[in-house]
Amino acid sequence: MKTLNEMDALYSRKVYNNISVSELVEKSITRKEAILTEKGALHAYTGEFTGRSPKDKYIVEDSVTKGRVKWGKINQPISEQTFDALYKKALAYMSDRELFMFEGAAGADTNHQISIRVINELAWHNLFVKQLFIQHESGKKESDFTIICLPGLKADPMKEELHSETFISISFERRIVLIGGTAYAGEMKKSVFSVLNFLLPFEGILPMHCSANMGDSPDDVALFFGLSGTGKTTLSADPNRQLIGDDEHGWSDSGVFNFEGGCYAKCIGLSQEQEPQIWSAIKYGSVLENVEIDPETRLLDFDVNTYTENTRAAYSIENIPGAVSPSVAGHPKVIIFLTADAFGVLPPISKLKKEQAMYHFLSGYTSKLAGTERGITEPEATFSTCFGEPFLPLDPNVYAELLGKKIHDHDVHVYLVNTGWSGGAYGVGERIKLAYTRTMVRAAINGDLEKVNYNQDSHFGLIIPETVAGVPTEILNPRHTWENKNAYDKKAQELAKRFISNFERFSNVVPEIKQAGPQI
Repeated sequence: MKTLNEMDALYSRKVYNNISVSELVEKSITRKEAILTEKGALHAYTGEFTGRSPKDKYIVEDSVTKGRVKWGKINQPISEQTFDALYKKALAYMSDRELFMFEGAAGADTNHQISIRVINELAWHNLFVKQLFIQHESGKKESDFTIICLPGLKADPMKEELHSETFISISFERRIVLIGGTAYAGEMKKSVFSVLNFLLPFEGILPMHCSANMGDSPDDVALFFGLSGTGKTTLSADPNRQLIGDDEHGWSDSGVFNFEGGCYAKCIGLSQEQEPQIWSAIKYGSVLENVEIDPETRLLDFDVNTYTENTRAAYSIENIPGAVSPSVAGHPKVIIFLTADAFGVLPPISKLKKEQAMYHFLSGYTSKLAGTERGITEPEATFSTCFGEPFLPLDPNVYAELLGKKIHDHDVHVYLVNTGWSGGAYGVGERIKLAYTRTMVRAAINGDLEKVNYNQDSHFGLIIPETVAGVPTEILNPRHTWENKNAYDKKAQELAKRFISNFERFSNVVPEIKQAGPQI
């Protein structure tokens, strides 16, 4: 098998290394990969795959991962021999093709940063990673990890014993990620996140699927946990606060730091009125995926989801006015767990005691929104441990224990916020208004919710504020929003049972955490 150094020798042909945004835009257009929109952003379609393909993700079982990775449906093992075969196939595939290479880093805190090299066959993919990751001078240091993304390269599932022609395969021993058979750019982003989720806990750093922002002080930090589509990007892009990052962060003994140098916003329904910062961030150099576009006028229609619900915009964090640079801050004082509850029974905001916080972190309840994964066409109730289970190579308790310790050590206030449905389940009720959610989140961050009275919910044990200034009192208790109260109770009990059933897999947690969830 060729080593990475031997692979370098293949670059005697045309390889574009860390070329400019303008050059990548030009290459994308001349190669007919993408077109320019009226906003100046580059627009591309991702083909068959408009979301991640978790069933096609693998980790090589080797001397580094054996005894560390929690193997199962999430972390599927492949042999070193299979990886070798895919790698050789990738080298042969690249040998006569024009390639684009990005050399940069993941991790804004240089004390915990890894350098990355990304090799693409598509110019617009290379522009994507140039916007999403942290740039440094070419040749600054040898890459810690190399990501090779070749959408045109397909596996032989019978010969290589894979589920399909698509593969996202990580070798921690060789420090290589191989991606083939899919043009969905998010696979590159999430592969780097998976790498960091494996490496950093051994340094005592908690990797987090969360966005983060900061007030006037580096110690006024808020974290927003949640799966794609629950509002991490939207809620952290607050004009009254400075953005640290929109999706992935680490929490070290020094504080919080962004893993990335850009944002990857879901933009279905995007409007200038509701999300002005994201709207303005989409401009020249940004990349749009799968958004409805008129091929003649190049006008965008963010409200149309005929191609996919999972329309995306990738842009540099510098496009957000006042973003923290470098993206490093102190310890958080508030944590927000975001969930899009398709049952419509969770309150729009509730305060969590430490044990409840640990319970809901391990549970990671939300509804997967349409398009974020292959095959998801409408909201689907799910439990994703630590609000990011698909990206966690280690046992979930490793991450949960790190979070619990940091909440205790830094006296952090934790809230559960439902950005999903109210007044009924999906299809009957309505999505909670973004303006109300913003108001409640700001009240939590500003400390206003420490000054109000609370009532306890009878189904989930959640502590619900009686009042939030600027929010109608009747929506705070979800039962009050349902016309049929018996129907609410029935649906709430249904979800409570799902919580209890899901939590049975965490047999080694202390009783105080288990008892912090719903009790039937």
